[in-house]
Amino acid sequence: MTTFRLTATSVCVALALAACSSAPTGSQLSGTVLTGVAAYEGPLAGATITVADAKGLKKTAKADAQGRYALEVNGLTAPLMITAVEPGNTNCGDSTKLWAKCIGALLADVKPDQQNIANVNALSDRALGSVAQTLKYKGPQGLMDAGTTAGIDAAVIRSKTDGGRKAVLQALKDAGVKDADNFDPVTTPMQADGQGVDAVLRVLVHSRGYDNDSGVPGGTSILDADYYYVGSDEPLNLARAQAALAKAKDPAYTRILIVGDSTASTYELERLPRMGWGQVFEDQFKPDAKIKVLNNAKSGRSSRNFYNQAYFRQMAQYLRAGDYVIINHGHNDQNCDEKKPTRGAADTRNMCTYPNDAQGNKQFPAGKPEMSFQNSLEVYVKEARAKGAIPIIMTPTTRVWNKDRKEGFPVVPNHFTFAGQGSGGYAFVGDYSQTIKDTAKANQLPLIDLEAKTIAFANAHQADWKNYWLAADPAKWPYYATQSSGTQAKPDTTHFQEAGARAVAAMVAQGIKETPELKALAAKLK
Repeated sequence: MTTFRLTATSVCVALALAACSSAPTGSQLSGTVLTGVAAYEGPLAGATITVADAKGLKKTAKADAQGRYALEVNGLTAPLMITAVEPGNTNCGDSTKLWAKCIGALLADVKPDQQNIANVNALSDRALGSVAQTLKYKGPQGLMDAGTTAGIDAAVIRSKTDGGRKAVLQALKDAGVKDADNFDPVTTPMQADGQGVDAVLRVLVHSRGYDNDSGVPGGTSILDADYYYVGSDEPLNLARAQAALAKAKDPAYTRILIVGDSTASTYELERLPRMGWGQVFEDQFKPDAKIKVLNNAKSGRSSRNFYNQAYFRQMAQYLRAGDYVIINHGHNDQNCDEKKPTRGAADTRNMCTYPNDAQGNKQFPAGKPEMSFQNSLEVYVKEARAKGAIPIIMTPTTRVWNKDRKEGFPVVPNHFTFAGQGSGGYAFVGDYSQTIKDTAKANQLPLIDLEAKTIAFANAHQADWKNYWLAADPAKWPYYATQSSGTQAKPDTTHFQEAGARAVAAMVAQGIKETPELKALAAKLK
């Protein structure tokens, strides 16, 4: 077995790092060694690195300030699983608490008695997630928690890794990465200078999904810095993403962060004509206004698990004094029917928040104040104000429901729960829109009553409402040929197509103009 001293120079050679003065030194590493970089929107400084093999044997190390690590893996047998978790938070999957930055990678082959590069990043995590799903895990975290590579074939790792290359191939070439056609997110040497592979990784937003039935983390999704999906059918546009990231960081710009759900989300091209209002909100501003909308609104999330699953954190890293945070939740917070079959318990544990009672008092189970809708909304208020930003709160967009809570007219307010509803598993019931108004009053927040605006709009468009809410023709939009709703035969009464998204974005803009406290922002609107 070869014994060698791992020096700053040897690590730099192995990783092709530009700035290597602080590379790991002074350790007498013997035999088979892993060296790599843990990266999550930049170096994952101080990350805990864990390496596991098929027998569940593990070894650990700490990454340095540039995300670099090195450790012996003698006695471990390939394939290896490498995981990286940020310091100070080890929660990678409990949706009742803030998720840590957790990513993983699979190394199919290991060369004995040599240095082996094993990077961990968003792209390696997506490949790990694809392998995990072949083993019937919901996503990469399930395999990471299992702590073993038992049953994983090296060929499957290589296949899933190769399959993810298409999404970033052109971006890698645009970034000047040599031999991009053979890029491997785990074994291709990384740099720490914002160039090459690192230039691509820095514009990627890593996201773990959420399994509705069980409440555990799901598969890995990757967005760009403008919160557009990145996949084989929607390759990364590096120039667009870099421009978006530059604006997000530019102190000359005013940022507007959208904290919301599927009614505001930015969607994959595959799901057109579905579109969220946040996706087109930036179009409401003057071209020279220097406004950057950060729309990380997420389908299926309530005010509570949107925060806990770190979607707000991803945007808030750019938040500056004078920026704005639009808080637009209320649809999914109503998922509080604990007796509902299949997903009731998971919904209540991870997603549900309870509205105030008729007297405006907060409601929540004993010892769980975070399950108050008002308390959950106030988390964003406090964090925005702590950075000198201005929070704006809005009631949710309406569903096209009549007084019987069915599709039809006239549309009436519908964001409330009541005793005996559904399976009867509601611990507390009440009016979510009114709770938002209570929150605005208690915290002296600018309030836009978007529910009232969208109700008026729906009732004025009874004849053509399906041109605004999602009612796609499957002959034109093939994705909807297999969907149970969102079609002309079965319209989606909650979500929008482009005309509806733009109409709602205009209503939000109008609400800003109508609110005296937002005069400075209104001046930037068209």
